[in-house]
Amino acid sequence: MTPNPANDWQPTAPLRALKLRAGLYALIRRFFAERGVLEVETPILSEAGNTDPNIQSLSLEFEGPAAAGQRRRWLRTSPEHALKRLLAAGVGDCYELGRVFRNGEAGKCHNPEFTMLEWYREGWDHHRLMEECADLVQAAMALVGKRTTVRRMSFGELYRDRFGLDPHTASEAELYAPLAMFGIDPQGLTRDDLLDLLMTHLVQPVLPDNRILLLYDYPASQCALARIRPGEPPVAERFELYLGPLELANGYHELCDAGEQRERFDRDLVVRQGRGQVRPPVDERLLAALDAGLPSCAGVALGVDRLLMAMLGCERIADVLAFPFERA
Repeated sequence: MTPNPANDWQPTAPLRALKLRAGLYALIRRFFAERGVLEVETPILSEAGNTDPNIQSLSLEFEGPAAAGQRRRWLRTSPEHALKRLLAAGVGDCYELGRVFRNGEAGKCHNPEFTMLEWYREGWDHHRLMEECADLVQAAMALVGKRTTVRRMSFGELYRDRFGLDPHTASEAELYAPLAMFGIDPQGLTRDDLLDLLMTHLVQPVLPDNRILLLYDYPASQCALARIRPGEPPVAERFELYLGPLELANGYHELCDAGEQRERFDRDLVVRQGRGQVRPPVDERLLAALDAGLPSCAGVALGVDRLLMAMLGCERIADVLAFPFERA
């Protein structure tokens, strides 16, 4: 966007959106206070970055005393690692509401700097947590007089229902066939890429605006930091919450095994190297926390700005941000 000197100092969000954001923050804090979940605050800058090949971190150089630690610091893409360290230290159920940063993510529904709500529940699995997540989203929508229904489906059920194929066993050719109409070049696309494209191009656009979709038990290849449940096929114990076409939340029945987590970090770095991406340092403090003993738990991250978009019926994230990236 080309700056307009006449007005680009002004906010892009109307006063109504700014007031609603404040009201939503108050609702979130009431919601968790009533449930005994502790609000915490963790660092925005870290010595470690996110190894996920699909998420790019921003970094900066610290110019203070060398004794303070590593000079290159990474802006967090979520507070996940720090919150898990608190859980391993015995803090118990906790949440954080704050800013996170992702390099390269800018567009109608993306801003490089955005607000994330992330929380963890000890002794819960992803099924129990996704119900609480839906409760929070419904409470938020009720704040603006909107009612929402909830539908629960496994990843396999959704793809069998929508495309007549099993996403766990279908061939790449079968996964690509419904996408042919878009002229997408399949060269270099993985199975997971094709599954994601089916979701973004053919599923999300037709999801009803007033319905929450809880999608759970993903392919094991999309486990991220979730547990894998053995079986035929094995599945990742994770869920995503969609409100209409907007993906709002991503949650896991959390992996607690430090050795397996290190292996996943190492695999991420191999993929990054193959793509020519930056290879950020692995979070050794998280691995130490897992080794010390992360309690069995489930966690979820929710995009607050997108929730506000749904509450207001906006199509652009800029409409709920005081100053988006291009005006910051």
